[in-house]
Amino acid sequence: MAKNKKVIISCAVTGAIHTPSMSEYLPVTAEEVIEHSLAAHEAGAAVLHLHARDEVDGHPTQDPEEFQKFLPTIQSSCDAVINITTGGGPQMTVEERMKPAMHFKPELASLNMGSMNFGLFPMLKKHNQLKFPWEKEMLERSKYSLFKNTFEDIENIMTLGYENGTRFEFECYDVGHLYNLHYFHREGMLKGPYFIQFVMGIMGGIGADTDNLLHMKKTADKLFGDNYEWSVVGAGATQMRMNATGASLGSHVRVGLEDSLWDGPGKLAQKNADQVKRVRDILEGLSLEVATSDEARQMLNLKGKDKPLDKTMMMFTLKDSKPGEPLLLHEEPIYLDDKIIGLSLIHISEPTRRTPISY
Repeated sequence: MAKNKKVIISCAVTGAIHTPSMSEYLPVTAEEVIEHSLAAHEAGAAVLHLHARDEVDGHPTQDPEEFQKFLPTIQSSCDAVINITTGGGPQMTVEERMKPAMHFKPELASLNMGSMNFGLFPMLKKHNQLKFPWEKEMLERSKYSLFKNTFEDIENIMTLGYENGTRFEFECYDVGHLYNLHYFHREGMLKGPYFIQFVMGIMGGIGADTDNLLHMKKTADKLFGDNYEWSVVGAGATQMRMNATGASLGSHVRVGLEDSLWDGPGKLAQKNADQVKRVRDILEGLSLEVATSDEARQMLNLKGKDKPLDKTMMMFTLKDSKPGEPLLLHEEPIYLDDKIIGLSLIHISEPTRRTPISY
């Protein structure tokens, strides 16, 4: 396990778990996502983990057009690492969930490492006055639906993301997810250093306590040695406690209204920045320094904010081309279950012969 002098703070700004009726402060509109994101970065969040919501009723959406409403402004207004979800919402199809990351080709994207029960239905006991019909429906469905992340799903997302220069935040909700990740490690399909997020306290995943955190850490050390960075998410009321425990053991940390609506007992967080400031105080109280976005990029070996792939002038060496010679490239659609989910670069070496290339 890599030991860091500085700690990366990630902020998950809105997510897809909580609903607008649970907190009036949950960011829903593009303007709110922008405001919360920029304030969180100013408070110390090096990484912004972003979902989108419908601006009318707040339901989660993976429509790239909704992301387009806030992403350019955030990217042009701050230096944060943008981390786009591929988890979307637990009840979305994998095809839906992939769209924004494939479209925008971010530096970082989340990737859920296993299928699981994702129980949100107990929230109905606390929140029975809901504004929109979809809120109750989504919470009830979590009792009988599955958050699907098969090995094939994971491989498809990973392969296409790597082709776009995107690295991944591997979200592991239980010990078995670490072993799923290790399969891809063993097959030589991952690019290090790995960024592993221990997500703790979700009903259906591992519980949020110190013993479980130590078990997750010990298992990751056994499987990945020194070739990974790790971070901790504590759901709900466990958020700051798990971050403090993880940080004292060498982890990075994640906060945000996706993971918890609270800023202390009985007090709703009005801004994501409230939680960022609180966790920053914890880190500084532990004599730990907070990483800048560029320091996070270096630790995670990201492609960089201002370095999108230039697909027209890339240089390759193939058996049928001279070293460093520009190749004639064009794009062809990538299909998954008869749906176009991305584009692939094709090298045309002869009019009748095409050689797919990966990068």
